[in-house]
Amino acid sequence: MKKSRIVILLIILFFLIISIRLFFLGVIKHETYQKKLAEKTNVTVLGLSAPRGRILDTNGKIIVDNIGINTIMYHKIKGITTKEEIAIARRLGKILNVGQPSTQVLKDYWLVLNDGNLLITEEEWQMVEERKLTTNEIKEKQYERITEDMLDYSLEEQKAALIYSLMNEGYNYQKKVILNKASDAECALVAESNLPGITIEMSWQRHYVYGDTMKSVLGSVGPIAREEKNNYLTQGYEITDIVGRSYLEKEYEEYLKGEKAVYQVNKDNTLTLIKEAQRGKDLVLAIDIDIQKQVEATLEDKIMLGKKSFANTEYYKESYAVVSNPNTGAIIALAGKRLNQDGTFTDVATNNINTSYTIGSAVKGATIAVGYKYNLITMDKYITDGCVKLYAVPAKCSHKSLGRINDLTALAQSSNYYQFLIAIGLTGNKYYPNLKLNATAEHFQIYRDTLANFGLGAITGIDLPGEVAGIKGAAIADDLLLNLAIGQYDTYTPIEVIQYVNSVASGQRYQLALMQKIISDESIIKTNKPKVLNDIDLSSEVLERIRLGMSKVLSEGTGKGYVDVSLNPVGKTGTSQTFIDNNHDGVMETATVSSAFAGYFPKDNPQYSVVVITPNISHRNGRSEAMYYGARRMTNEITNFLAQYNPHSEN
Repeated sequence: MKKSRIVILLIILFFLIISIRLFFLGVIKHETYQKKLAEKTNVTVLGLSAPRGRILDTNGKIIVDNIGINTIMYHKIKGITTKEEIAIARRLGKILNVGQPSTQVLKDYWLVLNDGNLLITEEEWQMVEERKLTTNEIKEKQYERITEDMLDYSLEEQKAALIYSLMNEGYNYQKKVILNKASDAECALVAESNLPGITIEMSWQRHYVYGDTMKSVLGSVGPIAREEKNNYLTQGYEITDIVGRSYLEKEYEEYLKGEKAVYQVNKDNTLTLIKEAQRGKDLVLAIDIDIQKQVEATLEDKIMLGKKSFANTEYYKESYAVVSNPNTGAIIALAGKRLNQDGTFTDVATNNINTSYTIGSAVKGATIAVGYKYNLITMDKYITDGCVKLYAVPAKCSHKSLGRINDLTALAQSSNYYQFLIAIGLTGNKYYPNLKLNATAEHFQIYRDTLANFGLGAITGIDLPGEVAGIKGAAIADDLLLNLAIGQYDTYTPIEVIQYVNSVASGQRYQLALMQKIISDESIIKTNKPKVLNDIDLSSEVLERIRLGMSKVLSEGTGKGYVDVSLNPVGKTGTSQTFIDNNHDGVMETATVSSAFAGYFPKDNPQYSVVVITPNISHRNGRSEAMYYGARRMTNEITNFLAQYNPHSEN
């Protein structure tokens, strides 16, 4: 009896637990499990595309926007037959200009319209049953036996074949793009046709408000590249998505990409919009588009005028200019222009980050630092300018005899001799004719470390993919050490040169940046904070000495006339010799001359830094005034504009 009571109590307890559990699942957790069920059974699809975020300049002017384009779409309706889809495709083929299908598409279409099994012999079917042929091999034989005569379709039927193929790509529940950039007339005819599953939707493409202005730096958008497919797919992209392919569009893809509309797929395969498309976040640049336009216009004007006005400029095709804020590293303008044979210009601004040049004496503001740092020169001590004759090397001199010079006038008058003596002293030698320096890799490294401390020969960190450092010469030789000291050995990109100028101005090496902030509906998502990569490894007294010497460059030295002296500018000019392969035979046979300027203003409260580089502006076989004209006139016009510029005025 006692035992039966225990059994009854256990049974009651069991049903009580079951009842409580059912109540918990059916009442308390009802909504939770309903939601989980919906997540498992509901199918959603994404819309075609979403507008990307805009790109704006520092003053809020739109540089890159989106424009809507008409797109003909197809969404398969539940229960639709192949015959009905062919009828839709044929109707659209009479309306739309969709181009020509491939042979493969035409063969697929033939197999839809005809019985492909008739192309296979009884013996081959028997071999399939005997597993001597696979179904894939049978398919290949069908394709092989469809002749060109069998594909002799009319133009409209060919278009129908392509449209039918597009209608059946991917999953059944996905929307299919039939035609992008459909004309208004095409859209009107499609709308009138009222074809099942066919809709006209808006997709987006990039609109460059200022045409080709800095277009190369803005970058491009396009389909996902094959080599990047897996990376994008793991991030949730679809293989048909449009993404940033280069430069700013690629660098800030995660912010610029929009969020597609989301549709619920209903039981009858129709769609219900559950979330509208959202535009991507806006990228605000430090670029001032009005300054950018003026700098580009100056380059074009002076390149064209220089080519017309001076002889021996046949190898001169392009010039570069960069404007920055020396206190933050923000890039205000980044320009490069190349003159084409037909008289038009191509934007080559990206060469500022991925192509390097020999810039000559413009680097002396950094190389003279070796003398100060290693106590190889004495401030205000005068020497007489001259030439250096090393063993088995022709004499090396300044561009002219400069007479009595000290550290300041050596910069102002661009004395090579003064820099040579610093390099000689670094090796532990005192100069005498036919001296053997026995320069080592360590001596070269000391110079390169000093230059890199300012940003020359180092990655600047600019927010653009594809940046390269300049090229370091591989050979170690006595005369090459002297060349390195005057900027005639290693090469540097224009943005390395602007970082060097900024470092002289501020005493710190700032990372360069185009991005100012990322915004969404006026809310700031991300702000670029100036980043110091390193302090300049010199005392404040030495830095001020370098600045003073470089200010004398523009007031009384080689850079006189480059910048209005009333702006209290600081800078350094440079000329360099390089060799080019003008016959494209692999032999560098022609010596060309390039000119450069690097500077900032005003000296005591830096507002703008400017770099101008004009490669191959003249050649040694017949030098012309163009080599002085190029960088000087460009620099003068750009700095005058900057000095008078008011961003709030009407331009």
